[in-house]
Parts: sequence; C-alpha cells; structure tokens
Amino acid sequence: MSLSSETRALKIASYGTAYETLIDGLKAFPTEMWDFRDECGCWSIREHLVHIADSEVNSYVRCRRFIAEPGEPLMAYDENGWADALGYENRDPAEAIELFRLLRQQTHTLIKSLPESAWANTCYHPENGDMTLDDWLMVYEAHIPEHLQYMRENYDAWRAAS
Repeated sequence: MSLSSETRALKIASYGTAYETLIDGLKAFPTEMWDFRDECGCWSIREHLVHIADSEVNSYVRCRRFIAEPGEPLMAYDENGWADALGYENRDPAEAIELFRLLRQQTHTLIKSLPESAWANTCYHPENGDMTLDDWLMVYEAHIPEHLQYMRENYDAWRAAS
C-alpha cells in the first residue's frame, strides 16, 4: 500500500503519540486486575504490555531493515510462543512500558525525517509477503489502539467476574 504524504504525516504523528495513548488508556484499568485472564485464556494486561515491548523491538529492527536493507527478509515470530517461553506473566510491566517508550521515540524521530522515496522500500515478511515501509507504518500505528481494545475486553470480563 502506498500512502499519500498527507495520510502518512497523520499516521506518523499518531505513531509518535502511542506512548501517551498507552499511558492514558492504562488509567482505566486498576493495577490489581493486570494479571487477570478471562475464561478464554486471553492475555492479561501485564502480558499485553510485555508483548507490546517485544513487538516494538521487532518493529524497531524491521523499520531499519526497510530503510537500510530494502529487499531483505523480515523476521517473523510466534507471539504466543514468546509469551510462554519468556514468562510474560512474570515480567515487570513498568520495564516493558519504558522499553516501549524508548524504542518508539527513537523510531519516531527517525521516520519523521525520511525522504519520500524510502516509503516505497520493500522487504519480504514470511507471513505477509512483500511489504512496504508504508505497510509497516500502518501495522505499528494501529498496534497500541488494538491492544488497548483487548485490554478493555479483559477489564470488562474482570468486572463481570467480580
């Protein structure tokens, strides 16, 4: 997908405010329920936060690959496998949030100054096929709002179970 420069600018701005969006969204969820899992076994808020940090690590590398090594493959990873193997349920959410903040800030600073030509760079993703840097932006600009919605669903299940 190729975005217009106006749409891209809006997406970049939104991408850059994701940390604030996350922090504001988390205020709706009492910390005493951050380890709650609903009957479906969906991730707890703690697990979502750790996933967000690990996803941002992958995003950080992928973005740079699009810019510095176009045409090269991107790494796919098993999100649920990482959550299980890396013990997301025991990781510190504050550390995960801080890691997310730093990585997102660094990448936001980088992408704000890219030339127009960089946005058409492609890389191959094993699950999604050929992607452009615009595609990458679309995915990661939406990532925090998507996870906040999952957290809201978990919160609603916690309230219903209480």
